[in-house]
Amino acid sequence: MRIIARKTLVEYWTANPRSEEQLKAWYAEAEAASWTKPADVKAKYGNASILKDGRVVFNICGNEFRLIVWINYDFYTIYIRFIGTHAEYDEIDAQSI
Repeated sequence: MRIIARKTLVEYWTANPRSEEQLKAWYAEAEAASWTKPADVKAKYGNASILKDGRVVFNICGNEFRLIVWINYDFYTIYIRFIGTHAEYDEIDAQSI
């Protein structure tokens, strides 16, 4: 999978070092994946939340952080939409961010 934009993750883990190891691990796994449908994501990440229109929420560091992505399955591309604490996640609309 192609991930846009890694820079967002790097900036986040630089400011929040506790998230670095798991975000790097997620990035490596997602980059190596070839997901063609939401069920493929669920098979790898059982605790991921599948939303409408290709959006997926991943729990990072035991749900301390939330990562929202939009996946274009046809083009094997993942777009980073949001990374933040669980409290910050509670303040947004995951479907529209």
